[in-house]
Amino acid sequence: MWEAKAAEGRGADLHAWALEVAVPAVRGAAGLQRSELFTAPGERVLVVTWWAGEPLALPEPPAALLARPVHRWSFTSEHVE
Repeated sequence: MWEAKAAEGRGADLHAWALEVAVPAVRGAAGLQRSELFTAPGERVLVVTWWAGEPLALPEPPAALLARPVHRWSFTSEHVE
């Protein structure tokens, strides 16, 4: 999971960058099963990717688009019934 908070007034630019650069950077990568792009209040952009095997990191956005460094988390799927 990749989450970035845009610099003030740059939410639309950060979203466009994620759509045009970050998501395509991993599209077609070995092991990528699925990816989704979200926006959230506070000019946040979130990309969630599902992988079979080791994930590929999304690129770093231009610093001018960010209010703070990108946060990244890795999770392991657990089957629950």
